[in-house]
Amino acid sequence: MKERNADALILFGVTGDLAKKRLFPALYQMAADGELDIPVVGVARTEGGDDDLRSWARTAVEESGEEFDEATFGRLSRQLTYICGDYTDHDTYDEISKRLGDRECTVSYLAIPPSLFDDVIGCLSHAGLNRRGRVVVEKPFGRDTDSATELSQIIGRHYPEDRVYRIDHFLGKEALQNLMVYRFSNTILEPIWNRHYIRGVQITMAEDFGVEGRGSFYDSVGAMRDVVQNHLLMLVALLAMEPPISDRPDSLRDERAKVIEAIRPLSPGDVVRGQYVGYLEEDGVAGDSETETYFATRLEIDSWRWSGVPWIIRTGKGMARTVTEAVVEFHKPPRTLFRDAQSEPGPNRLSFMSKPEDKITLSLQARRPGRELVSSPVDFEVAPDTQRGTTVDAYHRLLGDALRGDQSLFARKDGVMESWRVVQPILDAAPGVHNYKQGSWGPEEADELVADWEWLTDGDA
Repeated sequence: MKERNADALILFGVTGDLAKKRLFPALYQMAADGELDIPVVGVARTEGGDDDLRSWARTAVEESGEEFDEATFGRLSRQLTYICGDYTDHDTYDEISKRLGDRECTVSYLAIPPSLFDDVIGCLSHAGLNRRGRVVVEKPFGRDTDSATELSQIIGRHYPEDRVYRIDHFLGKEALQNLMVYRFSNTILEPIWNRHYIRGVQITMAEDFGVEGRGSFYDSVGAMRDVVQNHLLMLVALLAMEPPISDRPDSLRDERAKVIEAIRPLSPGDVVRGQYVGYLEEDGVAGDSETETYFATRLEIDSWRWSGVPWIIRTGKGMARTVTEAVVEFHKPPRTLFRDAQSEPGPNRLSFMSKPEDKITLSLQARRPGRELVSSPVDFEVAPDTQRGTTVDAYHRLLGDALRGDQSLFARKDGVMESWRVVQPILDAAPGVHNYKQGSWGPEEADELVADWEWLTDGDA
């Protein structure tokens, strides 16, 4: 059954950093595309009125780098209204109801700390705004298994799962949309997408900068909670999932959840944690912090398709370069032919890169020019065709999906809980951190994870 389009959007925490950097630019893009014809009620504790909200929105859009169009912003600003109030005061929610009138299919976006969820969701329920409405919550979805369970219980008391939208902007990125299309719209890949042909998969999410003034936040989270438990496990799921039976939201989410359910819990012996030299001097970081800025692990997926295939993921700050890439390496041919003393034919590789650019690269062996019959690698690259359409920002896409009632690109409770199950052993007994120099590829100890292999992303993989 097709979901009903929302008739109002309520943004809690509208004066915060997320709204400024992500939500206002997304709303502006939606207005530009003619997708925003509903009232947007901003709620926060900051003193102000409707004109102040419009001024904050204008500043956010101008600073976002969007090409500013006065007519487009006019369409957005006419939808905006602001309520200054306490998140725990029922009067705040009575005022929201008054502004909305008879609108009942609302989307409440909680751009606020999880510690406030219980109060806000409870008050939304008291005001009746949850009856047919949806709720959008930002990651992190908890800090461990217990807190994720508690958070789900808080939300579940007032909203059924089919009206809960756990937003992880990573799933809304163009590169991940391309990955799903390439996997399931090309029959050439399916016969070889298994343990019989694939030797292993490596996923790298590296950044060449440090915590950039976010030391206090980062020190309370670390690399595993920040991107491994969510972004990188989701990327593993997209690469490893079985073909869904349809493109219905739950069909896609079913298959992603099955993959994460099949991943063995991490073992401290298969994990390397690192911390870049100089991290302890960052503002907001404890002088004796053991928080990791680098995390690498070797995963096993206990499924018929992937049994025995190593999945190696790593992420880090202060690395040699900024790159997000998944590299699938295939087995070598049973016999090595067409070689000489200077050339040893390598395996075929398929690479999905989203940073520093979106591209897909297939590395094959071809005849090297010359008199000898010797092979050498040749790369075939495919870049997204931006000439036939405009790329869509992740928050633009996901916010629009929430308003339309499409949960395809949102995390589901079972998938979230399974991902915490995978990483919980490291939260319970984390191995020590190893120092590494900024501008490197992390601690040397991580090389042990690929002792029988090699790192496939080093700047020119």
